[in-house]
Amino acid sequence: MKLATYKDGSRDGQLVVVSRDLSQAHYANGIASRLQQVLDDWGFLSPQLEELYTSLNHGKLRHAFNFDPKQCMAPLPRAGQWLRGSAYLSHLQLLRQARGETGDAGLDLDPLLVQGASDDFRGPCEPGRFASEAMGIDFEAGLAAVTGDVEQGVTPAQALEGVRLLMLCNDWSLRQLQASEQAKGQGALQSRPAVAFSPVAVTPDELGAAWSGGRVDLSLQTMWNGRKVGQCDAGPEMGFHVGQLIAHAAKTRRLRAGCVIGTGPVSNKDASRGYSCIAEKRALETLDGGAPKTAYMKFGDTVRIETKGRDGLSLFGAIDQDVMSLHDEEPVDAAPATTFAADAAE
Repeated sequence: MKLATYKDGSRDGQLVVVSRDLSQAHYANGIASRLQQVLDDWGFLSPQLEELYTSLNHGKLRHAFNFDPKQCMAPLPRAGQWLRGSAYLSHLQLLRQARGETGDAGLDLDPLLVQGASDDFRGPCEPGRFASEAMGIDFEAGLAAVTGDVEQGVTPAQALEGVRLLMLCNDWSLRQLQASEQAKGQGALQSRPAVAFSPVAVTPDELGAAWSGGRVDLSLQTMWNGRKVGQCDAGPEMGFHVGQLIAHAAKTRRLRAGCVIGTGPVSNKDASRGYSCIAEKRALETLDGGAPKTAYMKFGDTVRIETKGRDGLSLFGAIDQDVMSLHDEEPVDAAPATTFAADAAE
């Protein structure tokens, strides 16, 4: 099942079901108007949405319309909790080496998770807006899981049963602000702006065999200004799978439905696979030549993040964002060409 949230002028948007090939959509308001409602009552509402999804894929819904990612908010526009992980150890090791830090003690023992802002997630085509290029604007292309209720003290295997949806994320980072925040020892705040997510969130069964042991065994493509800079394998080198990330978060507290947990930037040891964040490219340059050569993003730059399934079709749709000055006027999107269907469960 594939779900999205369309803009409707409210903070939480309008839930839509999206066809497997991302060509068609249908409002779900006859079942639920918002994704959080579904997560709160998954056992009762998700089977009804599955029926709607099946009918949509078979072309049996009179009120279906063309799906437009530009009309999407984040699938879950705001959540009770966003936890940013660092599941790819090669990413951590590379950045530490470039900073001259020695030893990787403990990196493979416990996942790293950091609490982030969850009150204002961004849609896949919303620009990243920043006050200054001097902040060191960097993308971070990764994956994210949305949970149902997860009890305190679950095992990683039990935690996997709580995964409701998967999606892509762009966890923007302002690298030049990080050092001063890290020096204070209180974690990132200003250096971590609002996270953007893919147009569509999908249930794990949509991945088929590519969802294996809490890992997405597919490649994540990152395009910077129209040039492919990353084609990273998301599965094999994920040091901690999604179940381990969730179980770590739930070690001393329960998680409520709608908790979103990110993997951090997808990373591979093989540098020929490219990179999912500019910081990795700069770290490689530092190790090779003593100093970074690649600049961070500028106003007017673009980033596109996408994963294709084994059938060659886009799985989540693409995150496609521009970098803009905070003071520039944002283009006004055209209004959706559809109206709410009177009854979503035809």
